[in-house]
Amino acid sequence: MNLPVRFAQECARLGLGNGETLGLAVSGGPDSLALLVLAQQAMPSAIKVATVDHGLRPEAADEAAFVARTCADLGVPHETLHVSLEPGGNVQARARGERYAALGAWASREGLRFVATAHHADDIAETLLMRLNRASGIRGLGAMRERGMMPGRSDIMLIRPLLTMPRAELAMIVERAGLEAVDDPSNADPAYDRARVRQGLADADWLDPMRLAASAIHLRDVADVLEFAARHEFAAQVSMSEDGSQLAYNPAGPRSVRFRVLEEIVARYASEGTPRGEEVARLLESLESGDKGTLAGVMCTPRAGVWHFTAAPPRNDGAGEG
Repeated sequence: MNLPVRFAQECARLGLGNGETLGLAVSGGPDSLALLVLAQQAMPSAIKVATVDHGLRPEAADEAAFVARTCADLGVPHETLHVSLEPGGNVQARARGERYAALGAWASREGLRFVATAHHADDIAETLLMRLNRASGIRGLGAMRERGMMPGRSDIMLIRPLLTMPRAELAMIVERAGLEAVDDPSNADPAYDRARVRQGLADADWLDPMRLAASAIHLRDVADVLEFAARHEFAAQVSMSEDGSQLAYNPAGPRSVRFRVLEEIVARYASEGTPRGEEVARLLESLESGDKGTLAGVMCTPRAGVWHFTAAPPRNDGAGEG
């Protein structure tokens, strides 16, 4: 099967209607250029392109202009979206948030229900290795999904039709199209975890990114099973007092299921922010040992094998003391 036909079928499988216009997020790198080439070949009159310029590098404006020229040559509508970041840490995460916000607003203006990004199999493999190195749980190790709502929006679907394709294949698509992709130096900057993992994968030719990606997909399936079991455990083993002030959980399932039920209880009734996974894990250890604990404003007390949850009393911060 030729690649444009395969691309069109994948977009249809992910929900894109016949003749419906697809939005593309194209940065000018090899992966997103391959997305543009495949989409233009598969559905030339039913795509629109946006490039997000974060203004973080002097070259960014030229890269956006390159994508605009390429789209003009291909007869594809294009718009550059300008965003700015306030000073602060975790630049990549904040840039990602601003990028999705800009893409969502653009898609809404253009009347688009679907926006495609160029995430591919190597991205899944790199993320798996990064999260393994951070001791992530099953949920964190699972592969990204092929479709989901655009972050912060409920009217636009974000799809990833290239997830089964390796980076090398995408690079060949760009080369055959006679295009020269832009080079973002941050992709090779060892200051970033992903760049170091990417280089490590390149150096370790015995590691197969496609097999790593397949393992991440299996882990995602396992995470789905655990979530399914946790929902049933919650419905069967968690009860609420008549006045609604307390919950009681009689744990019955495996530890991984108990963790997710506990996480759900605390998330629902937390009054002091959303706890991290390692905090929930420490609370689980305490409850399993028969010790009470408090997390995110929820007081948890084990009694006779049943875990009881109620709002923690207000903390005395010393205000008003002489």
